[in-house]
Amino acid sequence: MFNTLNTSSQVIIIGFIIVLLGLVFNYSFKLIETAYVVKYRKPFFNHFYIILKQLNANDRNFLKNSFKFYSRLSFKEQKYFEHRLIRFKNDKDFLGREGVEVTEEMKILISATAVMLTFGFREYLIPSIERIVVYPDVFFSTTNQTYNKGEFNPSLKSLVLSWKDFKKGYAIQDDNINLGIHEFTHAIQINSIQSRDVSSIIFSDTFAELSKLLHSEEYLKSSLVKSKYFRDYAYTNQFEFLAVALETFIETPSEFKSQFPEIYYKIKQMLNFEVAGY
Repeated sequence: MFNTLNTSSQVIIIGFIIVLLGLVFNYSFKLIETAYVVKYRKPFFNHFYIILKQLNANDRNFLKNSFKFYSRLSFKEQKYFEHRLIRFKNDKDFLGREGVEVTEEMKILISATAVMLTFGFREYLIPSIERIVVYPDVFFSTTNQTYNKGEFNPSLKSLVLSWKDFKKGYAIQDDNINLGIHEFTHAIQINSIQSRDVSSIIFSDTFAELSKLLHSEEYLKSSLVKSKYFRDYAYTNQFEFLAVALETFIETPSEFKSQFPEIYYKIKQMLNFEVAGY
């Protein structure tokens, strides 16, 4: 009995020490990362995986041929991208409406859009989205009582897309109009307000800095409006401005950086975007 109790006590003590060390490590890491974020405005790391999930050969070829961003990545980054795409795709419910049968290829392209925008984030699953609803064309929104090409409903945690317009966004890749990017940006912005992970904090804090910059530097805002580089819809409100800005950032980064470098680098910082060509 004595030996049994002694062994049990040792196990409890060891368990307590392990938990305590874990708490100390976690606290210390948060302090170190906070200092790192303050100085460099990015997470201490954003890719760490024990086992990487991989697409099968057919899905990988489809992604490579259909999603230009994937081809920009290094071999290692492509492996990270595939892992995140699979995780994101499996995390969401995809629902077809008005006769749409959501295929695996549709899931891949939609998920790839989300993974592209969050590729610089540590937390990339966007928990503000639980389901993705796909219509064949424009649809009637019972929320807004209007016909829409896409919308994000935070109360229902639903992102809704017109498949016709989603495809059009990638068919023309330099017109700064991409429905998928636009709607996912809305979801990411709402998620950054609701979540307190390091990537969300950087995203929301940098957007606040961008808003302050545009408010205080009247010449910059005036130049932006006069240039017509952003379509007029961008000036509807701050949410639409950011969604249009990210469409533009992804599709024509060189022109964006050349015309409005202050805004460009704020967007790049928000996304922690360290990808070739950006």
